[in-house]
Formats: sequence, structure tokens, C-alpha cells
Amino acid sequence: MTIAFRYGNPAVQCGGAELRAQCRHLALVVTVSGVIDDNNVESLTEQVRRLVLTEKPFVLDLTDVTFLSARGVALLYALDDECDMAGVEWALIAGAPVLDVLHMIDDAFPITVSVPEALHHFAEGTLARRRLLPLLRKTA
Repeated sequence: MTIAFRYGNPAVQCGGAELRAQCRHLALVVTVSGVIDDNNVESLTEQVRRLVLTEKPFVLDLTDVTFLSARGVALLYALDDECDMAGVEWALIAGAPVLDVLHMIDDAFPITVSVPEALHHFAEGTLARRRLLPLLRKTA
């Protein structure tokens, strides 16, 4: 695993895949590009799991993944478990190669069309919680 430098946003190279994380106001967005296969799924899973933050929604963007092995789905299960333990929502943005593999399994992951759509969903959730605050203060 090596880190490729790009000003302001270094990428982590994991054996054929590149991982880049960007902390935004509404969520942490992690973009993976390249190949997710049996050789790099464990290192990618480790990198993704350590990026999950308590109280910060998580977006995993796999639109630039060109191949996802059947074993590579373990990354999604691990992320789902990690987000569940941290108590955060997450969203998956998947391209055609990833969707082809996901159609073969029965489990449903929170798939969203795009990063802006996922961020919009998280913003709506935050807004709904803020609307409840005045009601809670009046009754408390």
C-alpha cells in the first residue's frame, strides 16, 4: 500500500485500486477507483473501516471501480457493520461493474444514484432532526 500525493487530497494505493477520502460538511466521501479483487479487498476494507467516524454519515463512491470480485463484496458488509456500530447512515454509489455483482446477492445495500443525491438525503435527515428540536424543548 502506497500513498499517491495530490495536493490537498492524498490517495492511498491498494494493489490495483486507489482510495481517496474527502471530509465534507454533511458526510465523509470515500472514492475508490480501479479493481477490487481478492488481492486488495482486505487492505481496502481496513482503510475504509478506519475512516468511519461517529456521527458523520459515510458515502462510498464506487462509480470508477472497473471490476469487483465476488469476495470484494466483503468490503460492503464490513462497512455496513462498522457504520452500524458507529450509529451512522451510509450510502453506496455504484457503477455498472459493481451493480452486476450486487444483483447476484440477496442483501440490499443503501444504493444511491450519485454523491450529490446522497448528500441531499443526509441534509434532509439533518433538517428533519432540527425541526424536532423546538418541539422537544417545549415539552422538556
